[in-house]
Amino acid sequence: MTTEKTDFYKTINTIIGVIYALSSSFFHICTSLLIREFIPTLIFTLLLPTISCTKNNPSTGNNEIDNDTTTVKTTKHIHQIIYGIDIDTLYHEKYLVKHGENLSDILARYNVDNRHIAKCDSAISKVFDIKKLRAGNNYCVITEQDSIHTLRHLIYEISPIEYFVLSINGDKVTSTKSKHKIVEKEKVAEGVIETSLWNAVVGQGLQWELAMKLSDIYAWNIDFFGLQKGDMFKAKYTERWVDTTFVGIDSIKCAMFYHDNHEYHAIPFDIDGKTEYFDNEGNSLRKAFLKAPLKYSRISSKFTHSRFHPVLKIRRPHHGVDYAAPKGTPVMSIGDGKVVAKGWDKKGGGNYIRIQHNSVYSTVYMHLNGFAKGISQGSNVRQSDLIGYVGSTGTATGPHLDFRVYKNGKPIDPLKLESPAVEPIPIDSMAKFTVKRDFLLKDLRVD
Repeated sequence: MTTEKTDFYKTINTIIGVIYALSSSFFHICTSLLIREFIPTLIFTLLLPTISCTKNNPSTGNNEIDNDTTTVKTTKHIHQIIYGIDIDTLYHEKYLVKHGENLSDILARYNVDNRHIAKCDSAISKVFDIKKLRAGNNYCVITEQDSIHTLRHLIYEISPIEYFVLSINGDKVTSTKSKHKIVEKEKVAEGVIETSLWNAVVGQGLQWELAMKLSDIYAWNIDFFGLQKGDMFKAKYTERWVDTTFVGIDSIKCAMFYHDNHEYHAIPFDIDGKTEYFDNEGNSLRKAFLKAPLKYSRISSKFTHSRFHPVLKIRRPHHGVDYAAPKGTPVMSIGDGKVVAKGWDKKGGGNYIRIQHNSVYSTVYMHLNGFAKGISQGSNVRQSDLIGYVGSTGTATGPHLDFRVYKNGKPIDPLKLESPAVEPIPIDSMAKFTVKRDFLLKDLRVD
């Protein structure tokens, strides 16, 4: 019995010894980790303020106090800038000028008194005619973030490119005129005519201004009211953008228009400081007369010696071309000349203008809704000058232009008018023109 107890106590002592040994090892391990990891970190943390407030002067080797106590790198703050103004601590909002609204109305809403309004008018007048403030244009106000929104800046968008900034700082009022940064993008486009040049351009997501530019260049050579299905164009040009806003086409660098089984090339070349367009042979695309006196309409009636009149219900000659177009569509003079008659045609023509271009040709524009400003009998006009607007005055069933051409006093078909070209490329510039032509057409890949 005594022996069994003795064995039992030995076993217990052995177990206790093992537990003690394990505990001792665990304690030593923890102590070692504590010394290696925690203590240095604690010491570094305690010393950090001292370290960060000193720097080593490379010239002396001494430690000096640094005024900038920040040693941890932070993300650089990006200031919010609009119209060249830092608005981090300011409030801004954009609006549209309302119909009948003027500068005083806008300023008064921001508690600008009459004395300051007078100063604002004076400051702006140095950079912009404030009477030309237009309804629908954008403007932006920048104010303090206080309870009354004290006005600091007012920016008015004169155009998609230009703007002026009015700044108010106490009694100091200033105004400056600036431009947005313009980014130019070079484009090459082509299209096939199905119905019209406009549809061929806009239908494939191109800027509508391309159609306008091409029609201007080829206005003397191609009758855009007589385009045929299958006609095509190619053009290289430069677009202008302000951020994501398209602001226009800068120029057509070269173009080709295929119409009536003929290729019409357009190569820009400077003559006496003015850019003109010429064909492959150096002949000017500009002619004495435009092909048509207005843009983007349709021919509703052609030149004939016998037409059934839709109002009078009788047959009689129609010695002109009717262009159906919306009321108010601009009408242009097809060539240089003098206004020899302006008034009301008692025979059914309504408001009309007659222009004498030279000793041979004259033109008449009828059924006008009104006349352009400055047009009077005796006025001299240039090719493409605005002379009036499409209407339905006189004997007419709807808005249209009745356009007539006379040669030596006799009516001729306007669509068959042969127009002489202006001067071609000068002989001494032909070599330079040829080099530019070959480069541009190769770049456009027009053979």
